[in-house]
Amino acid sequence: MLQPPHSSLQIAAVPAQRGPAQDRDQDAPWHTEAVCRRDEAGLFFAPSKEPTAARLSREEAAKRVCARCPVMVECREHALLQPEPYGVWGGLTAAERRVVLARRRRREMDLKKAARATAANRIAG
Repeated sequence: MLQPPHSSLQIAAVPAQRGPAQDRDQDAPWHTEAVCRRDEAGLFFAPSKEPTAARLSREEAAKRVCARCPVMVECREHALLQPEPYGVWGGLTAAERRVVLARRRRREMDLKKAARATAANRIAG
């Protein structure tokens, strides 16, 4: 069984860099400000054998919590960089995070191809 989100956030590796934080203490880890640490813990991780309709409803509720979280971007980037295999992090499910990562990889490959083509054109031209 998965650990409850509060435990996961407490033991999760926290990225060294932080995004903009106007009102936050710069020395505090981003997850100390996470809305999910307060009271909606059960929304973010699926119980075993959860029916599809219940999972979709729970994930939508978790995303609504994320939408009002002051550290949603930091949470999302943490989940993408780790990568976190389960749960809703930064407003994205595990499946949605896989799509984002695939798009990022594809974009990086396209940029590398374009850079090689540009370099080849300079040499040839």
